[in-house]
Amino acid sequence: MPFGVSWHTLLDELDDLPEESTLITPLSNDRFRITDVQEQRAIIEFLDRDIDETRPLQRDQFETLYRRITDEPDGFELDRLPPDADPYPAVLSLHPRFEVDEDRGVITEKEGPTTSQLLDGEPETDTDDRTEPDLDVYADTLLLIDALERHEVTTLEEMETDALVNLYTLLSDVQRDANDLRQDVADVLLSRLHHDRPVSGPFGSVQRTTRRNRSLKDDEEVLETLEDAGIDRERVLGVDRDKVDDALDVTELSESDVYDIKESEYVRKAEVDEERKETRLQGLKDQLAATEGDEAEELREEIEELEGRIEELTEFKSGASFHTPTGGES
Repeated sequence: MPFGVSWHTLLDELDDLPEESTLITPLSNDRFRITDVQEQRAIIEFLDRDIDETRPLQRDQFETLYRRITDEPDGFELDRLPPDADPYPAVLSLHPRFEVDEDRGVITEKEGPTTSQLLDGEPETDTDDRTEPDLDVYADTLLLIDALERHEVTTLEEMETDALVNLYTLLSDVQRDANDLRQDVADVLLSRLHHDRPVSGPFGSVQRTTRRNRSLKDDEEVLETLEDAGIDRERVLGVDRDKVDDALDVTELSESDVYDIKESEYVRKAEVDEERKETRLQGLKDQLAATEGDEAEELREEIEELEGRIEELTEFKSGASFHTPTGGES
């Protein structure tokens, strides 16, 4: 099918979009909207950036992407897109014959029904349907919050020893629980992140990064390999890593000749939007302060009940308190 036909089909789809429709890019997860549709281009506006940013998406660039997709029977790999070209496959996915497969990291041409990068609506901000998660980090964090609110932690030197013990224990538990959950989240994210492009959320962004580890091969194998390359055994006797590296600098050997090299994928924090976090926290405080009527009274009762449960869990009891005689005063 000539690209001109596909282009006008895409323009028709863009013209039919509701005014507030939001799309999301497949790699960086940036949200944007179509603000204008012209014969040779479409104008988009990003929604998640600090400043208002609009950009024209040109017809000829769509045609280039179209050619690459139709030349690849298994789909065009999104990692091969030029920098800042992420919106093009998102817009092209509105065409009834093209679809982004984020799990495989490709955009493909398909026969039959397809999905698009069009979001169903704005992210939900309603907190009425919140439920208490069955997670250790949640319970320990509640206890930690209570402890932080009950003590002047800005003056640790003035706190009682038992309070410091409780605080230290809770901090240790929350750190362990959070690290476990963080690793579980990272394992899932690895399957959704492509190449080294950051993916943004409301509070920050993450990106896929490769960590490279190496370990020396068997000592005798390393020594024989170096001897064959003209390096005396005594120069690296004991196979000291620094000496081996020095020897590699003066030979044509590669690292893989003397090192077993393994690479592992991991997720690292790229940045944190502290201002956004502070705004969200203040919004939660304002929402609680504005609560009135029966709902407020019910909330206060729940908080009092929770505080009672927390006090029981964190209360310091000496061993003697469990052995008080019950037959009268001693």
